[in-house]
Amino acid sequence: MQFQLENIKTRALVYQKIRAFFNAIDYLEVDTPLLGKATNTDIHIQSIQAVTCDRQVYLQTSPEFSMKRLLVAGSGSIYQICHAFRDEEKGRYHHPEFTLLEWYSCGFDYHALMNQLEQLIGNLLDVAQPFQRISYFECFKTHLHLDLKSARLDDCRQCVAEHISGIDTLLLNRDDCLDLLISQVISKQFKGFTFVYDYPSSQASLAKLKRSNPEVAERFELFFNDLELANGFSELTDSTEQRARFEQDNARRVESGLESYLIDEDFLQALERGMPECAGVAVGLDRLLMVMFEEESLKSVLTLDTLNF
Repeated sequence: MQFQLENIKTRALVYQKIRAFFNAIDYLEVDTPLLGKATNTDIHIQSIQAVTCDRQVYLQTSPEFSMKRLLVAGSGSIYQICHAFRDEEKGRYHHPEFTLLEWYSCGFDYHALMNQLEQLIGNLLDVAQPFQRISYFECFKTHLHLDLKSARLDDCRQCVAEHISGIDTLLLNRDDCLDLLISQVISKQFKGFTFVYDYPSSQASLAKLKRSNPEVAERFELFFNDLELANGFSELTDSTEQRARFEQDNARRVESGLESYLIDEDFLQALERGMPECAGVAVGLDRLLMVMFEEESLKSVLTLDTLNF
């Protein structure tokens, strides 16, 4: 228990440093509900359902929608440390209940947000080498000699077959192929902290598309070696476009045999009133603590793991 207690104490110190960082730049700490009547429609995210007062609700996969409603209400730049929930298997890097640090910087775009995230992590731990930055498209050119601007679905499937064994590529769409390649092949070649930015628009989710090239989303992910730590982007503020993306997500969910989710109308109504231009990021705090503690699994950094299955 002594080792676990030391990690608990270190976690508390990390929280103090995070709060000091944001307090120094006058960001407001907020606290939003963990239960909601709607949830994230992303096909890659499965929500955990609960029942209260004879009504089905969802444990939130992130505080994103609630925090954006606060932005619309005039909160200014905000941050939050909270638990989030996703119905996924436990593993080295995954747990159904986990801790997020999420914040929204008014007036920022995704490049400014990358700078801010790098500054925060630099305040939390000693970084031996500078953070690397590489575009999503350049990743595939450099590490796999695959030009995504011209690559067809068959090209992507062939690349998966060449680099990853045991995959039935005929079941994969283009984004499935790219997700597998970046998570299981390309990221294995990263050393230290690496930002991957400018994702395909098909992976935009809630991100703004580039005005100069609508095929690209103003989105980034931060890796430490092959471990994904953060996902951020310039925020989409168009409610009509956001509704269309939610509906497209649900259509894809149904096609894949998954449950469609109720769209968060409160969030969309807030967007209609006007959300300030901003950029936001979610950081997996448990994973960041793994890096700080030089641990090999999430289980080693959790305060308690009550899911002993």
